[in-house]
Amino acid sequence: MEKVVLGNTGIEVTRLCFGALPLGPLQRNLPVEESSEIIAYALDNGVNFIDTAQAYRTYPHIKGALKKIKFRPVIATKSPAASYEEMEKAVLEALEGMEIDYIDIFHLHAARAQADVFELRKGALQCLLDYKKKGMIKAVGISTHSVKVVEAAAAREDIDVVFPLINKIGRGILEGTVDEMEKAIALCDKNGKGIYLMKVLGGGTMIDDYDSSMEYAMNLGRNYPIAIGMISKEEVTYNIRYFNGERNLEGIISIRNKKIVRVSQNMCVGCGICIGTCHSDAISFDDSTGKAYIDPSKCIQCGYCVAACPQFSIRVV
Repeated sequence: MEKVVLGNTGIEVTRLCFGALPLGPLQRNLPVEESSEIIAYALDNGVNFIDTAQAYRTYPHIKGALKKIKFRPVIATKSPAASYEEMEKAVLEALEGMEIDYIDIFHLHAARAQADVFELRKGALQCLLDYKKKGMIKAVGISTHSVKVVEAAAAREDIDVVFPLINKIGRGILEGTVDEMEKAIALCDKNGKGIYLMKVLGGGTMIDDYDSSMEYAMNLGRNYPIAIGMISKEEVTYNIRYFNGERNLEGIISIRNKKIVRVSQNMCVGCGICIGTCHSDAISFDDSTGKAYIDPSKCIQCGYCVAACPQFSIRVV
């Protein structure tokens, strides 16, 4: 599989990055052993890059996979910690949770933060920089949905890697348009930042337009790696074949037909937008939690609610 170097970091990764989020309790909640087998399968078949996060709770899944393979993949993780002390706990949690000696990329997890995130989380950022000096973090980054944050990151010498949200229709982009995000990413690239992309399929809402969506992302800039969440060996196989240049594969049909629509209770804010969007009367509030609930007996898996949710709390998994 094609590999690229992330900016000025010297870190070489495959263009397909294994997104670990869907495996964990926020989404599909697969058993740890099953998840480990899926990750190991991807690694054994050419992928060398994994993206996870403190909030995903998938460190045990990755630890299990590492015990099944013969090489050390590149691992990126992230934390929403704001203070030095909180971030230090997050770093140690990652090291211990995956039983590794260093973390290749550690991001400020700042999906919906604004451009003042670097000031608001300066303690956390300083912690990451200190652990980089110790050799326990190889590169410091930021994960964001905001055009303004990507622009700000481009100008900072202390940020090595940027993990922005982008897709061809701009679903989920904050503080700007698709064109503006493209320009912000290009500025980061020009300034030597490593870049890999998230949500190029709109959190799963654009799966029916897989080929066009992937081609858009693959043709951005200088062959940026793309993180894709995967929950089965079938998905892994399909994506690896696609990234290796095969097209017009039938596999995406079976993957699409196996989708499940779920609400992440941790991320749902109870805004109710999804209820008004569903034409099947499948979504209601759980009175005990104040969160949205999808009745699987009524859901027709159309995905309209996924596209409507401003928090990305409803996902196709």
